Amino acid sequence: MTTTNDRYSAVAIAFHWILAIMITASFAVGLYMVSLTMSPSRIKLYNWHKWAGMTILTLAALRLYWRLTHRAPSLSASMPRWQAFAAQATHIALYVLFFAVPLTGWMYSSAAGFPVVWFGLIPLPDLVGKDRELAELLKPFHWMTAYALASLVVLHILAVVKHLVMDDDNLLGRMLPSMNGEKS
Repeated sequence: MTTTNDRYSAVAIAFHWILAIMITASFAVGLYMVSLTMSPSRIKLYNWHKWAGMTILTLAALRLYWRLTHRAPSLSASMPRWQAFAAQATHIALYVLFFAVPLTGWMYSSAAGFPVVWFGLIPLPDLVGKDRELAELLKPFHWMTAYALASLVVLHILAVVKHLVMDDDNLLGRMLPSMNGEKS
């Protein structure tokens, strides 16, 4: 399926919103779980967080493949060049972080000696060997990449609001599911 000139495809829209929900939920769970004392509930949340991270990583790979094989709609010709550049740079950074955040989490978990078992069913290989010093280096790196991703998500949302309120264009409509039966 391809896109029209002004809308993303239904597949691209689905990837966008599923990843948006999963990233937001995973970040929220991550913030909450680290505040808990060691308990079965905390361990369960860590497992859910890892499952979400591996799912995000998988969806990010599929989304990147889709993006590389399906052209995105063009930005408005009236958009200032600096804004078009900022939009492209932000999207590239988001894609990099879609991979960096779960991969650093997986490496941290491996180095800390905690296996990643996707959905409690599929044991994933350790990305690095068990190494306490490496785990201590990776832990803040995972947090930094997660906060960088959260910051870019906020920037992305603010840009959408700017386009809605100040520019009065239909930029958001390009990424919303079609409600009128229009093919996308």
